[in-house]
Amino acid sequence: MLKVDNVKKKFIRYKNKKEKEEFYADNGITFEAHDGEIIGILGPNGAGKTTLLRMIAGILEPTEGSISFDNLNYKNNEIEIKKNIAYLSGNTKLYDTLSTYELLKMCSDIYSVPKDEAEKRIKEISKILNMERFLYNRIGNLSTGQTQKVNIARCLVHNPKYYILDEATTGLDIISSQIILDFMKEERKKGKTILYSTHYMEEAENICDRVVMINKGIVINSGTPEKIKEDTKTTNLRDSFFAMIGGVSNEE
Repeated sequence: MLKVDNVKKKFIRYKNKKEKEEFYADNGITFEAHDGEIIGILGPNGAGKTTLLRMIAGILEPTEGSISFDNLNYKNNEIEIKKNIAYLSGNTKLYDTLSTYELLKMCSDIYSVPKDEAEKRIKEISKILNMERFLYNRIGNLSTGQTQKVNIARCLVHNPKYYILDEATTGLDIISSQIILDFMKEERKKGKTILYSTHYMEEAENICDRVVMINKGIVINSGTPEKIKEDTKTTNLRDSFFAMIGGVSNEE
């Protein structure tokens, strides 16, 4: 089980050349994610989703609060935790001079996946994500959708227990997006835990067991999509979100 307890992240920004101010990108985020669940982290751009996922992935350290995986924390168990997680960032850069196969093999080596098992995993992943026809093509020559599939595939070679996916379907066509969503559903059946950040409310409504709605760094609601729609007397999560923040704001 993943547990996020009262997590805060403070940054400093400059109002002008001389004056600076502190602000919280995330302020008191608390939730749990159990085995075999897809948890949606929902909110508009700038809500704090990416900062939250970076803390969960161990890239950023919380200013306050705690994060634990199966009762293990980063301070004492960083290597063990990172062996069991996969983190997909929306702006991850890949080695474009390598082929898809070479990148996946390199990632397998980093995680010390045995050679025979690595070959089997690469073959399985290529089939699941429909990458077989460009497995040996240079990444620099791939389309946006193909590159995103490779980006997701490199997270899978070590067979992690926890997936932390930030905007996994952004920029993908409808077919590629559905392949990713179907993959997530299959991993859930295997007891994997998936955190899925997106601003596509309809997508989350169809795939997530529970959602955590974030706006301006705070949780404004959490629960099953059905419960949130019931609470807000709406028929979809998009309308639920606007109902909770009081409509569309002109504030940037």
